[in-house]
Amino acid sequence: MADSGAATGKRSVGETFSRLRELGKTAFIPFITAGDPDLVTTSKALKILDSCGSDIIELGVPYSDPLADGPVIQACASATRALKKGTTLDSVIEMLKGVIPELSCPIVLFTYYNPILKRGVRNFMATIRQAGVHGLVVPDLPLEETTLLRSEAIMHGIELVDPHSSFFVCCSHRFLHVLHNSPQVLLTTPTTPTERMIEIAKASEGFLYLVSAVGVTGARSNVNARVENLLQEIKQATNKPVAVGFGVSTPAHVKQIAGWGADGVIIGSAIVRQLCEAATPEEGLKRLEEYTKNIKAAMP
Repeated sequence: MADSGAATGKRSVGETFSRLRELGKTAFIPFITAGDPDLVTTSKALKILDSCGSDIIELGVPYSDPLADGPVIQACASATRALKKGTTLDSVIEMLKGVIPELSCPIVLFTYYNPILKRGVRNFMATIRQAGVHGLVVPDLPLEETTLLRSEAIMHGIELVDPHSSFFVCCSHRFLHVLHNSPQVLLTTPTTPTERMIEIAKASEGFLYLVSAVGVTGARSNVNARVENLLQEIKQATNKPVAVGFGVSTPAHVKQIAGWGADGVIIGSAIVRQLCEAATPEEGLKRLEEYTKNIKAAMP
């Protein structure tokens, strides 16, 4: 199996979590949608997120039928802006080839299975590895149907996660699968049975993605209180890192989740909003930088 960090010379997702654990720190994992409002701005946004101290960045590829994306991500990214701009998997990969060498943190790609299937699983894995991607999330592929994807990821040194390593998540009664460009990530939610969580933990190669609220993504006023108990249950079943996402948006959320023992915190909709609600791309980037610095300051 290839070394997941060899393609870019930077730490893989798994190595990043290991380093942060040794330092007693929680990983900050922001999510943005590629092409929102355009790929040039996305490239600049990735650099800002990296310079503000992101430990891992999750980049979503817009798709016409986004099962897991909440109204914020659907409305301002996939549905109304990125897709209208003609953003495709190919154009995203080309953009990443230019920007990843300038980043210090690993990138995890979030894309649905159909674009992968059209390109061919083996060709896709080889392509994203060459581009320097460190992780992959495939939200519409059930755990039981990941054999081919997993074997090709391993062959190409890709972490299937959550994202990295692998992870599956049950959202709205659907299982979401996340792959890291090295490990494989799986997601689990407050309604996932304990036995199922153990299966997911065993299949994961990178980290587990714990969904804090069942449903589509989007900022919420409170973090599901059951997350604290779920974290303890999962940690009893595996020593793999656990990141919490879906609905996380404020410094208070971050402090609360980190205090519960999460290895990472994933923020998507609240970050996407900084770009999509701005009058201009320049204003959006300024808002993104300010918001990211505030969140990072709250990370232990």
